[in-house]
Amino acid sequence: MMISKQMNAALNEQVGNELAASHQYIAISCYFDEEGLPALAAHFTKQAAEERDHAMRFVRYILDAGGAVKIPAIPAPKPTFKSSVEAVKLALDSELKVTRQINGIVDLAIKDKDHLSKNALEWFVSEQREEVSSMDTLLRMVKRAGEPGLFFVENFLLQGGLSEEGDASAAG
Repeated sequence: MMISKQMNAALNEQVGNELAASHQYIAISCYFDEEGLPALAAHFTKQAAEERDHAMRFVRYILDAGGAVKIPAIPAPKPTFKSSVEAVKLALDSELKVTRQINGIVDLAIKDKDHLSKNALEWFVSEQREEVSSMDTLLRMVKRAGEPGLFFVENFLLQGGLSEEGDASAAG
């Protein structure tokens, strides 16, 4: 095994954290769908898939490093929201929490002089910067638009806003 038992346990816990985030994004997507906001629903459906992909990336790393995958129980997501702001704020808070969790695993890798894990975790550190930034932007937009103005947020998302493709086309 190329990783310590402590690192293996931390990575397994993070698999659960990523899957929990995916489930929460599905719940947020359902909220927006029920509110008649299909672009916001689609955005969070995509985010849910990304979080699942992150979990699978951790799984693959654990297996490649000779560890044992033990997926923890996943808590139920918050199922209802009073407003769009509440739903998006929960998403931002979740991204900030995941960032702290990943930073903790990086700290463990540094403490253990586990360069293999530290190197693998660098991708997640960069990804979290992007995730927090885009969710913070979305929350500021939703707050500014207010519930009656969410059409403008929908239009922004339909035009490719917050996506890498949208960023590339805006730059070109």
